[in-house]
Amino acid sequence: MKIIILGTRGFPNVQGGVEKHCQELAPRLVNSGCEVTVFTRDCYVDKSFKEFKGVKLVALPAMRSKFLEAFFHTLLGVFAARRIKPDILHIHAIGPAFFALLARMLGMKVVVTTHGSNYMHLKWGRIARLALRFFECVGMVFARDVIAISKGIGEEIRRKYQRKAVVIPNGVLIPQIASTEDFLRKFGLRKGKYFLAVGRFVPEKGFHDLIRAFGRLGDSRRAAQNKNWPQRSGGHEHDQWKLVIAGDADHENKYSQELKRQAKENPDVVMTGFLTGQALQEMYSHAGLFVLPSYYEGLPIVLLEAMSYGLTCLASDIAPHKEVGLKWPGVFKPGDICELSGAMEYYMNRHMSEGDKSEQIRKIKENYDWEKVATATRGVYERVLNPGWVASAPSYADAELAAVGS
Repeated sequence: MKIIILGTRGFPNVQGGVEKHCQELAPRLVNSGCEVTVFTRDCYVDKSFKEFKGVKLVALPAMRSKFLEAFFHTLLGVFAARRIKPDILHIHAIGPAFFALLARMLGMKVVVTTHGSNYMHLKWGRIARLALRFFECVGMVFARDVIAISKGIGEEIRRKYQRKAVVIPNGVLIPQIASTEDFLRKFGLRKGKYFLAVGRFVPEKGFHDLIRAFGRLGDSRRAAQNKNWPQRSGGHEHDQWKLVIAGDADHENKYSQELKRQAKENPDVVMTGFLTGQALQEMYSHAGLFVLPSYYEGLPIVLLEAMSYGLTCLASDIAPHKEVGLKWPGVFKPGDICELSGAMEYYMNRHMSEGDKSEQIRKIKENYDWEKVATATRGVYERVLNPGWVASAPSYADAELAAVGS
């Protein structure tokens, strides 16, 4: 079975949820017997890198532009795919999904994976949001089959377009806890004494709220010291904690510049840049608390990763975070600085038992396994190519996923 994947910036080690999804999915499809080609964007990848774990990587031209990059790269990709004549063209994300119509006109069978309604992202203006809504509509109407990465997204597709999306979530690898602390020392961090956030510098991630909430912890400590107020038990620990934000902007803009400026004003805020490999493993392994203050998500891989390390997690009270099992007091109202700051302080001296950590990891492994994701995805391809085909192997497709916190 010949598969072309389109809609990702590329991989390996390119920042983004779609990128991580495709990096994990594509090699497993190869292992299942598929011949997989991924069209990458030449402004993000090393063009001389032609293969990754059996996946063919083809770099196509792409202008590094927030508004036009995905549009023109996907357009080129559809015509390039037509020359290869794949059995399935698999398009990821609702922006690129617009070209499902063109691909169908050129005789290709198209599967679209929607990772969420990107027009909900705060970075887009009114015209861009209208365009993305239209692109989503075209993709949902003209794709042969649709995959949604969460039950909430699947329900939204059913409600808006009267078609059933196959729910196949993101996955996660259960990691080894790092014993090294080299990168912690590089950034002046102490094991178990930092809040960790991971992601791109875009407004919907809410990192500006996180910096403000963290600053309130320090302000309350300094105010208590200046006025000689009595501090609660454990209050002196505020000065030992730092906030680590691992990530960067895809396209430097006013928001990312302002975020970095805010971080520089507080010496206890550490911005590491985009991390992978051992550096990211150490950051997850030794964090005191993982925080995700997003206003909107599809199904965040970074949250699944944090939970797979057995970390206590604090996240905004939105549907995708609750879908993986987070509940009060591990959730807070998006944008509520006071509630976020209070929740961070609450968890500073509270830690999960080893039993609770093991149970969290077990449920993550059971419900968000990349091998099952690949099996289910291949099942969708088989159904498109052979109507009436019924999968014999276990898969996520159309199954109810147990919430991690249930």
